[in-house]
Amino acid sequence: MLPISRRRMIQSGVLGTGFLLSGGLSCLAAGSQAASPSESGPPYGLEGFPSYKEYKAAKKAAREELHPRRVDPDNPSILFHDYLCQKCGHCDEVCTDQMTVSHYCDPAVAREKNVCIHCGQCTNICKRGGMTERFDFPRIRRMAEDKGRVLIASTSPAVRVALGESFGLEPGADCEGKMVEALRRIGFDYVLDTTFAADVTVVEEANELIKRLDAKGSSKAALPQFTSCCPAWVSFVEAFYPTLLPHLSTTKSPVMIQGAAIKTWFAKKNGIDPKSIVNVACTPCTAKKFEVLRPEMNASGRFLKDESVRDMDYALTCRELAQWIFESRVRFHELPDGEYDSIMGRGSGGGIIFGNTGGVMEATLRAVWLYMTGSKAPESLLHFEPVRGLAGVREASLEIDGKPLRVAVVHGTGTVRPLLDEILKGNGKYDFIEVMACPGGCIGGGGQPKPNGNGRPDDELRQKRIDGLYTKDERQTIRCAADNPNVQAIYQEFLGKPLGPLSHSLLHTSYRPT
Repeated sequence: MLPISRRRMIQSGVLGTGFLLSGGLSCLAAGSQAASPSESGPPYGLEGFPSYKEYKAAKKAAREELHPRRVDPDNPSILFHDYLCQKCGHCDEVCTDQMTVSHYCDPAVAREKNVCIHCGQCTNICKRGGMTERFDFPRIRRMAEDKGRVLIASTSPAVRVALGESFGLEPGADCEGKMVEALRRIGFDYVLDTTFAADVTVVEEANELIKRLDAKGSSKAALPQFTSCCPAWVSFVEAFYPTLLPHLSTTKSPVMIQGAAIKTWFAKKNGIDPKSIVNVACTPCTAKKFEVLRPEMNASGRFLKDESVRDMDYALTCRELAQWIFESRVRFHELPDGEYDSIMGRGSGGGIIFGNTGGVMEATLRAVWLYMTGSKAPESLLHFEPVRGLAGVREASLEIDGKPLRVAVVHGTGTVRPLLDEILKGNGKYDFIEVMACPGGCIGGGGQPKPNGNGRPDDELRQKRIDGLYTKDERQTIRCAADNPNVQAIYQEFLGKPLGPLSHSLLHTSYRPT
């Protein structure tokens, strides 16, 4: 294990840049060149070049300055620090060529609006600190000193196989126990596992899919059903494909379900005043910072008849958590393994693999099989090879209880565009599609540690993190979300039934074009 020095943490981008700069020295980047009125697109504003990479090469050859990706000063997820910007163009390149967001909005429609899906891939590619996530942990750290508040951390699956990289562990190494212990030492009163909520997501989404399949052929079917647990993907559809919004599952993401469950069911069982709770999601994702602020994400407040109560109060990236641990002088590699608190402290193997591309699909199919046949999923669905891997699009066909089911898995919003365009043309051939905005899924999220100091993630790194989650799934006694006793308990004691009135009120949402 490598010793961790302050210098290495600064070089890695985990310590220093975000904390020193996140408070304010951020401004709107110089605008990229506007498209001419006659220009066709997308992409727009690239002087006719088909990709930003080619546009950048031409600009460099002409020794002309490149402008960074435009970021609004009030962006809840991403901060641009102009005086650290090297004007290399990497941020705009990844946003244009990989994510197909920047330069994909018609200037005549977007005007001065800077469309951002908050995925954070610009922060992953930036080596100089010009683009960072917006740091929230200093504010939360101050709250930990307030004895009247109850701080609750909920950890996403992908964090446990990446956090250790900031402290010298190998990529993909499972540091769950040390992560839990570290969270307690930096001030959290309870530490829960968002894989519990991932299991609840599976239960709701599986039942929603079955309902749509039963209505197949009618106007109520809205097939294919798309997953909705990735907030960057949801923002992408709202911005670029609003006519497909009815196809998104209405089930909230695990983070938002976790928040709502904590401030209602968990708070009541533990005798905690929900208004005293500060819910903090520890995630690999910068888009969660945007998601927790969506106005509709206060279902627990509506339930408690106080709409000022939010479901989830803050989202911390994995990099933020690493910095907080380091600044607290916690020697991470020497920590004993801690244990999650009970009730919402465990998920199934299916909940764990939510952190990688293909995992939501595999976990949902395990539950769909159980609900449709009444029997446990076969071994083939406990290792569903057709949806695994890092190919941009994977597809599979299977039969459950005599009903054919065609599914697809896609990661990367740039990769999913052709598929969405075909669906709009009436050429859709799938019943269920999982989409994750970031490469590799959550394990490649915009808030994950940067490799080798301040390098850029690649598929080798992503695969190691994915392997870590699949290995953990295989070691679980419970592999199907519907078999999780804690999930069964929340329905029996509180929610009633999947897709029921209370479940719909607390666990489901709606979307709007932007």
